Amino acid sequence: MMRRSGVASLASLTLALAGCIPSVDAPPSGPYQPAPPPAYPADDRPPPVEHDDDLPSRQADQPVSMPRTARPAWEARPVTPDAKVVADQRYTVAPGDSLRRIAERTGAGAAAIARANGLVPPFPVRSGEQLVIPGGRYHLVRQGETGIAIARAYGVEWSRIVAANALQEPYILAAGQRILIPGDPGRAPSTAERAAAFKLDIDDILTGGEPAPAPRQAAAKPVATPRRVLPPSAVVAAPAQLARGGFLWPVDGAVVTRFGPGRSGERNDGIKIAVPIGTPVRAAADGVVAYAGDGIAALGGLIIVKHGDGWTSVYGHASKLLVQRGQSVKRGQTIALSGDTGYAERPELHFELRKGRTPVDPQSQLPRR
Repeated sequence: MMRRSGVASLASLTLALAGCIPSVDAPPSGPYQPAPPPAYPADDRPPPVEHDDDLPSRQADQPVSMPRTARPAWEARPVTPDAKVVADQRYTVAPGDSLRRIAERTGAGAAAIARANGLVPPFPVRSGEQLVIPGGRYHLVRQGETGIAIARAYGVEWSRIVAANALQEPYILAAGQRILIPGDPGRAPSTAERAAAFKLDIDDILTGGEPAPAPRQAAAKPVATPRRVLPPSAVVAAPAQLARGGFLWPVDGAVVTRFGPGRSGERNDGIKIAVPIGTPVRAAADGVVAYAGDGIAALGGLIIVKHGDGWTSVYGHASKLLVQRGQSVKRGQTIALSGDTGYAERPELHFELRKGRTPVDPQSQLPRR
């Protein structure tokens, strides 16, 4: 799993720059190199990979019933891997220069330049000052692009891109932002690297699933029902605060797998609750749906809900999804029907709670019973 960087000034830098960067729906003219051949299949499907022998695959292909919904943003908005390769260099600040202008002139990321030179908000630079420009591959983010799609374009795991750029909550990229793509720009990614870049987990969706907004683009208001579908380009904001009342059990059943290390050494980021197929799955608290789909093979039908104050709940192995991304839900509302999709060992619900990106034992937050 990825770890949070803790570089507090970078979120301020992104916000400060996002409001003043012009729209960049098309690649700008200038020193950018011609785009190399895409490092992902033309139809945006992951390359073939071998199945793990120790995972029960009999249920992996079971269909999940879903409401009418838009494609995930990372599938609807593929990315062209046209990063500019920048050499390590020193830059002498000219009169009238700003950090944003220096980034545009050099092709490096403003955040990377700030980190390399110890600059803090409001990121002042002085005429005649010499700045270190860190070299590497820098991708210019366009409106609607997601971290997941960028990772797939370059065949680099999104977790590595997050670490290389010290990205922080809320992990929403901004159009016009330049991010560092780790790895050797002169070497094509291997089949294994490309497969890893296409493989999703909960953390990838939480940190790389939202599309980059255009400058001054407001977040979309949550919808009340699954009948109104938000476009993939809509940015969905999480509630600011967790509603009063805390969390409730999503289903009534026996906990068959507990949080933490398993007997075989695997890590359980949540709990599994045995319930009959078709059992109503309830939202653990008020919130907004951040994801509804079946993009993580092991979890089958999957819903992720953001609740505010950094809390997120996760519901997996569902047979039917009753909500869509961007829909507001209430505590106790039925959001899915349970099943045995994905790599479920039995009819069961996989349930997680996370604070920020850190999994928390759900039983420590749920009412005793």
